[in-house]
Amino acid sequence: MPNTVPAYGKEAAGRLASMADVTADDGALRRFLHGLPGVDAVGLQARAATLGTRSIKTTAKAYAIDLAISMIDLTTLEGADTPGKVRALCAKGVHPDPTDRTVPKVAAICVYPDMVATAKEALSGSGIHVASVATAFPAGRAALPVKLADTRDAVAAGADEIDMVIDRGAFLRGRYMDVFEEIKAVKEACARPDGSAAHLKVIFETGELETYDNVRRVSWLAMLAGADFIKTSTGKVAVNATPPVTLLMLEAVRDFHAATGVQVGVKPAGGIRTTKDAVKYLVMVNETLGEPWLTADWFRFGASSLLNDLLMQRQKLSTGRYSGPDYVTVD
Repeated sequence: MPNTVPAYGKEAAGRLASMADVTADDGALRRFLHGLPGVDAVGLQARAATLGTRSIKTTAKAYAIDLAISMIDLTTLEGADTPGKVRALCAKGVHPDPTDRTVPKVAAICVYPDMVATAKEALSGSGIHVASVATAFPAGRAALPVKLADTRDAVAAGADEIDMVIDRGAFLRGRYMDVFEEIKAVKEACARPDGSAAHLKVIFETGELETYDNVRRVSWLAMLAGADFIKTSTGKVAVNATPPVTLLMLEAVRDFHAATGVQVGVKPAGGIRTTKDAVKYLVMVNETLGEPWLTADWFRFGASSLLNDLLMQRQKLSTGRYSGPDYVTVD
C-alpha cells in the first residue's frame, strides 16, 4: 500500500466532487443513505453461501495461500503487550516460516499506538507496513480531541496506517453527520508535515450494527468521508467478520467505484481462522470486484491466527504431509 493518499484522476475527482451535495448537511446525508436500495437478506446470504462452495485445487490453491499470507495484518492488541512480543511478531511477519524463505511477508503489523515506534524499528527495510489502532479502540468511547491526539501520536511515531473505530452509538441514533465529520477529522489527523499521509481504515464493528441496511449505509458514509479502507470489526466482540457482511461491503465498494471512480479497500477482521475460510473470501473479492482488488493494497485479512493454518496447509501442499503442532509459533 502506498504511503500517500491516492491522487485521483481528473475524471474521478470530478465525479467525487459531484457528490458533495450528498454531504452538504445532515438532512441531505440522511436522505441519501436512506435512499440506498434495501438489502435482500435472503439473496445476500444465498450468494455468499454459493461463492463459498467454489473448489480450488493444487496450483490455484497454492497461489491463493501465498496471496492470503501477503494480505494479513498480523496483530497483537493486548494489555499485556511488551516490546519483546512486538519484535517477535515483527520477525514472524518478515519470515512467517523461518525454514522456508519463499513464504511471502505479511502486509502489516498492527499494534497499539505506544508500540508503533518499536514495530517501526523492528521492520525497518522490510517493506512491511506498521498499522496502529487509534481513536480509543475498540469501544471508541472518548471525546473527539482525545481520538485525534491518539491518531496524531501514532502517525508521529511512524504508523503507515491508522485503524479507527466509528462511534456506533451515534450511527445507531441516526447522527450520520457526526460520524461523517469524525471520520473526516481523523483523516486530516493522518496527514504528515511532508504532505504524505497514513492510510485510514474505518472499522464499523458490524456485529453491533443490527441490520444489513445499516452496513450498506455506513459503508457509503465512510467512503464519502474519505476512508481508504472499510473494515468489518475490531475482533473484540462476539460477532466479527461474516461472509454475507463482507460481500455486502464489497458490493458497496464496487458501486462506489462505479459512481465516483475512487477505489477503496476492504478488510474483514475477526473469526477468519482457516485456509478454507480465507479462500472463500478471496473468491468473493474476485467475483465481486475483480483482479484489481486482489492485492494487499486493496484487500486485507485482520486474522492473526489464520497465518498458522495457512503455513501448515502450505507445507502440506509441498511435502504431502501435515506438520506437527510445534511447526508454527503460538503468538
